[in-house]
Amino acid sequence: MSALLLLDPDNLDDRLEGRSLKDEDILQNLPVGTTATLYFRDLGAQISWVTVFLTEYAGPLSIYLLFYFRVPFIYGPKYDFTSSKYSVVHLACICHSFHYIKRLLETLFVHRFSHGTMPLRNIFKNCTYYWGFAAWMAYYINHPLYTPPAYGHEQVKLALIIFLFCQLGNFSIHIALRNLRPAGE
Repeated sequence: MSALLLLDPDNLDDRLEGRSLKDEDILQNLPVGTTATLYFRDLGAQISWVTVFLTEYAGPLSIYLLFYFRVPFIYGPKYDFTSSKYSVVHLACICHSFHYIKRLLETLFVHRFSHGTMPLRNIFKNCTYYWGFAAWMAYYINHPLYTPPAYGHEQVKLALIIFLFCQLGNFSIHIALRNLRPAGE
């Protein structure tokens, strides 16, 4: 796939400031004189946005569960497939899993994407962030030497209420944004 850039022929110095044309743009209707310079830029292999989001969100869900179930090679043989004695660790796994399952379902059933694809090379930097942060967070939350919150159950209850409130707010915003764009656009 390539991007088509339209530039003003009177000012070729703005080559980097040219605007990308949309698929539905018709050259005759564009605000240029009798001449215009068009540049094509190869964006490389493309991947659909749905695939991008599914990949970004399935990774953290899977990675977190590897740490939660303490698969071998993470914390050492002594802790292979053991579980935490703290209920807050189990609640954290439920919340984390809920969050990413919600995002996966929103990708499939809520989001409408304006552009069909993204350059394949971008998925690596996107996944590095999501997957890396999930591993970093899961390592400490599920660590065998984890200690529970200093203020006990009250702190956990408050955090759970805030989490649920934020998830509900996030979902309502995604629905509102979806409704701004007519189906098929």
